[in-house]
Amino acid sequence: MKKYFPLLFTAMAFLVSVGPAYSQMTETSAPIFKDGEAQVVPTFQDPSKWIRHDLWVPTEFDTDMDAKPDRMHVSVTRPEQTETEGLKLPVIYISSPYFAGVAPDIDGVFWDVRHELGEMGKERVHPEVIRGGQRPIISNSHINTWVPRGYIVVHSSSPGTGLSQGAPTVGGDNESLAPKAVIDWLCGRIPGYTTPDGNETVEAYWSTGKVGMTGTSYNGTIPLAAATTGVDGLEAIIPIAPNTSYYHYYRSNGLVRSPGGYLGEDIDVLYDYIHSGDESKRAGNNARIRDTEMKNGMDRITGDYNDFWAGRDYLNDMEPMKAALLMSHGFNDWNVMPEHSYRIYKAAKDKGLPTQIYYHQNGHGGPPPLKMMNRWFTRYLYGIENGVENDPKAWIVRENDAMTNPTPYSDYPNPDATPVQLHLLPGAPELGGLTLKNTKTNAKETLVDDYSVSGATLAMAVNSNHRLLYVTPVLKEAVHISGSPRLTIDLASSKPAANLSVWLVSLPWDDGKNVKITDNLITRGWADPQNHKSLTQSEPLKPGKFYTLTFDLMPDDQIIPKGQRIGLMIFSSDQEFTLWPAPGTELTVDLKNTHLSVPVVGGVKAFTKAITD
Repeated sequence: MKKYFPLLFTAMAFLVSVGPAYSQMTETSAPIFKDGEAQVVPTFQDPSKWIRHDLWVPTEFDTDMDAKPDRMHVSVTRPEQTETEGLKLPVIYISSPYFAGVAPDIDGVFWDVRHELGEMGKERVHPEVIRGGQRPIISNSHINTWVPRGYIVVHSSSPGTGLSQGAPTVGGDNESLAPKAVIDWLCGRIPGYTTPDGNETVEAYWSTGKVGMTGTSYNGTIPLAAATTGVDGLEAIIPIAPNTSYYHYYRSNGLVRSPGGYLGEDIDVLYDYIHSGDESKRAGNNARIRDTEMKNGMDRITGDYNDFWAGRDYLNDMEPMKAALLMSHGFNDWNVMPEHSYRIYKAAKDKGLPTQIYYHQNGHGGPPPLKMMNRWFTRYLYGIENGVENDPKAWIVRENDAMTNPTPYSDYPNPDATPVQLHLLPGAPELGGLTLKNTKTNAKETLVDDYSVSGATLAMAVNSNHRLLYVTPVLKEAVHISGSPRLTIDLASSKPAANLSVWLVSLPWDDGKNVKITDNLITRGWADPQNHKSLTQSEPLKPGKFYTLTFDLMPDDQIIPKGQRIGLMIFSSDQEFTLWPAPGTELTVDLKNTHLSVPVVGGVKAFTKAITD
């Protein structure tokens, strides 16, 4: 058994002896805490004295089908005192499929979206990843923040990426079991090995057996994946903009819908993007995972929810989870949309787990302030009674504040928010009304689909036959929306299939140079009318027949200032997100049976006051 094979950060050479370093120590080192937070320890600060080494941890699966358990590549960065003084410290662990590089962005890598609904686009191209990186360092992320504060930082490449064995599955069980195995090793339950195929073992003798995980996007998904295994020793996680359901990432209420900024991406595209593992295993992995399991399961024809997608939805796996959860997300993240974080936060809270949620107003990524993260890890990895579990549940960055200065609330959504039901008044092709009073109008209004017209153009248009837009009176006071607006819509299509896109907007739309991300778009959502009865079973629409469907828009917490009008914009193809069928499909909305429920702080009373002279 090999206890360690360290590498000094600057010299990149194996340590021969730790004797000189030990002889120079005048006193032992220990973590320092102040105001409930781990402080920088001067003797932990020098990166040239950090010990860095790598190893492989065996798993319980064999996804590259070589008749051997896949081993995960793991790297460790720790203060030298874990060697010279026998110091044991907790671990902050980050796992990723991105550490060894990703596929190039080449023409044809995304699915072609220029086709009718219910059809497949032309076959796309499959790029190859050129693997990068150099042992023993998998990544330098997080080390400068946490090692000086008395933590060991561990990184691993996820299955089928970098020097980790196996196959990427993009949300499959192996991507939960891989970090579980690493945590089992950190807690002394299984051996690690010095090589990917040898028998010389490595122990994590410097670990206290208390592990926290964090990361952003896919790297934020993996902490949740690990937590759903219920593995002992994983005490706390801080996922940042995590993808918590690949169905919700690539579909919306039955509709094939791309993540923002990646039009035409689907789960097989992401597979190609991250597949940086052993080149000799790639063809077999591609055949089994991408070209069979994904091809047969992802269903770009109907967009229906099925067993393939259910197996990649972490909400379905929450039962064993026991780690304390601090969730972080941006309300204007249109890549991994904010529903991903809220659905898991709510489920964890309902389970009685320690929970907090931090929301900012920006786009993809964005961690909580360091103070919040530090308090969370200090409480659950060091056991310092800092009272974090008694802090407010929700921390929301207001529209004009810095991300480091969130406003505390007792929970999210705001407990004082109650649904305000708004009804539609006719006005197409110009502006219709959005009113508290149900006038029971018999009006039906029609829009004509045209993907070439952007949502922003439609929102700014004085009139347009490509959208329906219903607005409130000018607000006399600000309106605070907190939660997920819900639309019930009664519509008919001129064709058997149609996109349905909905934006909630703040008008007048400002297209100036100094526009803030919160100035125009409040939130949005998409749905497939063919799934009006079931998310798992779509049915062709009968042209001219009306169907009723109800779905949520993305969660939000936004204060709409006085002087603005809140607008509900209904249109068909969303240029940035949906497929692009030939223009011309007509959608007709029955206004009498259509309404919008908006969660407003102060409810109907506050909203009435805001729109009344």
